[in-house]
Amino acid sequence: MIFAGPLTYGGASPCGESVPLTTIASVMSKSVHQVRGLPVVASCPRPGGRAGRSAALGLLAAVAASPDPAAAQGTIPLNEITVAGAPAARPPAGVGAPADASATSGGGGGPSGVVGYSARVSPAATKTNTPLLETPQSVSVITREQLNDRNVQTLNEAIDYTPGVSANVFGFDPRFDSFYIRGFNVTNVGIYRDGLRQPSSPFAIPRVEPYGLDAITILRGPAGGLYGLGSPGGIVDVTSKRPTATPFGEVWLQRGKYDRYQGAFDLGGPVENTDGQLSYRMTGLVRQGNDFLPGGIDDRVYIAPAFTWKPSADTTFTVLAEYLNNTVPGNASFYSDFTDPRFQKTKLFSGDPAFQNFNTEQYRVGYAFEHKFSPDIVFRQNFRYYHVDADLRYTAISPGGLSADLRTAARDTGRIANILDTFTVDNQLEVRGATGPVRHTLLTGIDYTYATYSQRSGFGLAPDLQIGGLIRPNYGAQFIPVPDLGAATRVTQSQLGTYVQDQARLGRFLLTLTGRHDGVDTTAGPVGDPSSTAEATNRAFSGRVGLNYLLTDELVPYFSIANTFAPQLGLDRLGQPFQPTRGRQIEGGVKFNVPGTSVFLNAAVFDITQTNVLAPDPVSPLTNLTAIGAVNSHGAELEAVANLGPGINVTAAYSHVDISTIRNPGNPETIGLALSGIPGNTFRMFATYAMPSWTDLYGLSFGGGVRYAGTSPANDVPDTFRNSTVTLFDLVAAYDFAKVDPRLTGVRLQVNVTNLLDRTYFNCQAGACYRGQPRQFYASLIYRW
Repeated sequence: MIFAGPLTYGGASPCGESVPLTTIASVMSKSVHQVRGLPVVASCPRPGGRAGRSAALGLLAAVAASPDPAAAQGTIPLNEITVAGAPAARPPAGVGAPADASATSGGGGGPSGVVGYSARVSPAATKTNTPLLETPQSVSVITREQLNDRNVQTLNEAIDYTPGVSANVFGFDPRFDSFYIRGFNVTNVGIYRDGLRQPSSPFAIPRVEPYGLDAITILRGPAGGLYGLGSPGGIVDVTSKRPTATPFGEVWLQRGKYDRYQGAFDLGGPVENTDGQLSYRMTGLVRQGNDFLPGGIDDRVYIAPAFTWKPSADTTFTVLAEYLNNTVPGNASFYSDFTDPRFQKTKLFSGDPAFQNFNTEQYRVGYAFEHKFSPDIVFRQNFRYYHVDADLRYTAISPGGLSADLRTAARDTGRIANILDTFTVDNQLEVRGATGPVRHTLLTGIDYTYATYSQRSGFGLAPDLQIGGLIRPNYGAQFIPVPDLGAATRVTQSQLGTYVQDQARLGRFLLTLTGRHDGVDTTAGPVGDPSSTAEATNRAFSGRVGLNYLLTDELVPYFSIANTFAPQLGLDRLGQPFQPTRGRQIEGGVKFNVPGTSVFLNAAVFDITQTNVLAPDPVSPLTNLTAIGAVNSHGAELEAVANLGPGINVTAAYSHVDISTIRNPGNPETIGLALSGIPGNTFRMFATYAMPSWTDLYGLSFGGGVRYAGTSPANDVPDTFRNSTVTLFDLVAAYDFAKVDPRLTGVRLQVNVTNLLDRTYFNCQAGACYRGQPRQFYASLIYRW
């Protein structure tokens, strides 16, 4: 992911040179590989140390490609509440719950058939209520129970046990939810909320509070046929907590390392005297704490109200809203001398508590509407408005700024302010019927996304850091002035997409045909100067063909071809607009639900090629770009998710990803090189065990996980050194006090430890190295009723 430098026009970049708008425009909407995999510009350090603060080229690359009332009123445990609001009946041990199509079909309603860590159905892959077994792509679901057991604090942590995901490329960086799927960055174009794309700018990236989620679904591989522009790696769809038809409550008090204090609550149920037509949910969290970075703070305020109106069994209208205020360090990097061929890593923090806060204030409001004209005809409309205001202030050690005697370090400063506003609406009509022996689920839709952001930035110098031989740096001891902000620039993008999908079933064959046409218009330029505005218009068709064959009701092999695209603003050497970058995937696999259990197995192989990647023009490589580059990712994934009884869960995943540049005439020495920072092999496993009720230890549960990441190149140049393998361990232990005294039913004490052995490790990408988070522990007192 590129988070670097200012979006400027004719002004000084952090490297000191002037960046013309045409050059800025030429790299908008690129994937990360177009900057780091196929080098197109020289860069200087960037905020937070991710390959330095590059010029405006890197900054813009991350943007423009850039989301039953009559139910019984009894009380049930929170973990057994479905996203639909009806209580999820606990099936016999090992048996999956049936799916409720009215609850989860489309509309971002989230997965259903949830038992422990396993889910039977997710609408993310088809926007219909299709079982995971019958979707022609790899899909993983992270349930609320798994999120609770692991006590995840960020979206990165939440998806870290999922196959194909690289969530630790940039080490510990609390500023952003930044990760890769199958080797491709998805941060700016691949995060969805409730089925709607969540656009972002380079720094105004909506933060996701995991406590406010019912589930997370990861769809791996291109999703352009349903969702339009995006990353070849896939999408992550987070499902907001929704009102329930059964009253419940939860209070969660937490204490953690580094003076961390957190309180959270989650309340919901029907509104009295409304005959079940109105229900509500209110979720909130307050955190005050620090982190292991010198002077680093981690504060958050979050509130998310939701209301559902169900005037009849056929009509549902749910309002979803949120306010979040988040403050973290503006720089999470440690000094690494990437001018040295060995890229020396140090434990010298690059920031300074005197000037380093990054504040994000955001709010959203939207709704999910569904009406059934008949059991076979359903209309849905989903809408959301999002506003994000981000203010980044940072201090960083300059490249090569460390003195020869290791006693001082030259530094500079920056301030970047982004304001982002987005509107997104998706209209869907689902019709079920038959033509002769063929049964159809037909989905048609039209969606529209409008996103605009403005940016102002300024840069300056800070007094040298007095290090004292790398022993006691004088952090916070000197006054650091705030740089003046320059003129504002603005980027605006609108996308209109129409799509059609037919899921045709004949006997044991299920053919999924998806097609979509998009029109994307993008403008970028300085505010108040329309003559210097760059514009681009792209039209593209995306699709998917998938075939499933039900060998048995539980064993299903599948095959699919899918593609996606992302627009690229700018002109080549001949003055012609760049073609959109495109990605195509071929995937095959087999899915298996072990009969009579809640055990789900998935194996897949894939091959993804991204073309029209911007690369140096062979004729004028120093001054022009052209869409001639290509990147290929291929590999295999294995996943197992099992619920073996109440509180006994297992999730395990193995991934092999081989991603490299396959075409780059302007920089041929990169051809065949694996892209840096992406581990070739990963293995993750997490399991919990609850002591049976007939034992004296009933009420006690415990578990843990292992995260292994294999080696990878540390830079995108030939003969570079490699990142070391890393194995991390996590731990959870909990006790439910109902065993001690029935009056304490619902009281639970839980302890979580991440990086149990406190391993110090780094991951280097594009020549910059990022330190992983040390051991962290959380002690939580939870009361549910």
